[in-house]
Amino acid sequence: MNLLQIELFKISRRPRTYIAFAAIAAIVFIFQFAFKADGQSYMNLMLQSVKDTFEFERVRAINGYFMCYIILNTLLIQVPILVALIAADSISGEANMGTLRLLISKPISRTQLILVKFAAATIFTILLLIWMAITSLVFSLMIFGADDMLIFRSKGDESQILLITKDDVMWRYMAAFAYATVALTVIAALSLFLSIFAENSIGPIIATVCIVIVCTIISNINVPIIDKNVKPFLFTSYLVGWKGFFYISTTDEGVPIKGSIENWPSIRNSLLILLAHIGLLVTASVIVFKKKDILS
Repeated sequence: MNLLQIELFKISRRPRTYIAFAAIAAIVFIFQFAFKADGQSYMNLMLQSVKDTFEFERVRAINGYFMCYIILNTLLIQVPILVALIAADSISGEANMGTLRLLISKPISRTQLILVKFAAATIFTILLLIWMAITSLVFSLMIFGADDMLIFRSKGDESQILLITKDDVMWRYMAAFAYATVALTVIAALSLFLSIFAENSIGPIIATVCIVIVCTIISNINVPIIDKNVKPFLFTSYLVGWKGFFYISTTDEGVPIKGSIENWPSIRNSLLILLAHIGLLVTASVIVFKKKDILS
């Protein structure tokens, strides 16, 4: 616990830590300002194919719950970069400052050191998501109010509009943020693993970002051989699985079923795969670091 407190103190002393929080706040506030000023134009565009009987809902559609979904749909793609800013500095930062040899000379094992570094990066990730929840959800509810939530969804060649009642939304956001925590912890574990091989933090940060970008592109390529043999093994194929909590089941007549999730087994399997990635990356980090010659 003492070592963990020291690691958290180190993270709190780095200016880049607060850059991550400031970047999230800036992006969220830009979205909120834009929708407050002219959100109706966006809604008219999205609902242009909907019958006039839905016109009443257009006025109520822009609310705090809807805003948070739009923000998360955009922001969670960029957050891995912010996580990498901190996690990729875990070991390489110590090597760059010349404190790594001193650190492992203390009465702690290398395994303990890696686990503490990972725990500190995970706590940072959780705090980042809590801050995101405050700015994107709490502030949006204060600015736009609460009402029933519309979800725009592409399913095959069709577009769907799902309506979730306001008393059935909050638990979905809690579950979505919990899922996002697991997904972003994979990025933290990957950055930690890459930091073992570097003498400064720039290399692991760039490598993490490149891996995420390349894997994301592959995950979005619709080629049968890739769908079957590559995508199931890429963590990026499961990063946006949090959306599944908002895909509500409907009756045969198309009426939404309150409290339901369309495909819970898929979400569960995605979580298990992400946890497996975390376990493999942390284990690999421990094994590699235990065998590494520390020269700095």
